[in-house]
Amino acid sequence: MEQINRIELRGLVGNVRLQETGGKKVAHFTLATSSAFNDRNGAAVIDTQWHNVTAWEGKNISGLEKLRKGSKIGVVGRVRYNKYTGNDGMERVSADINASKIIFISDDEVLSYEM
Repeated sequence: MEQINRIELRGLVGNVRLQETGGKKVAHFTLATSSAFNDRNGAAVIDTQWHNVTAWEGKNISGLEKLRKGSKIGVVGRVRYNKYTGNDGMERVSADINASKIIFISDDEVLSYEM
């Protein structure tokens, strides 16, 4: 049986932190994805989820310096869960996306493309 850990996200970039490690650029950034629906009363609701993404410059990832707050991008990668203990002593789990591909989306480009 083949096992798959793959995630595809399209959204807007939030905070960006660029750095260089061992001669390679790496970007740590947040990505907001939103979905709209109507609640029981028919009122419109927009649900926004924030994702933590790490992208190393390489084969399918270039132009990390172009990442800006508000940039529209598509990300393909895998999910990695990390356990840590908070300041209050409680054990917590965070989910991070390790990007294997980033696509910059222009304002006039339709978002229904295949990654």
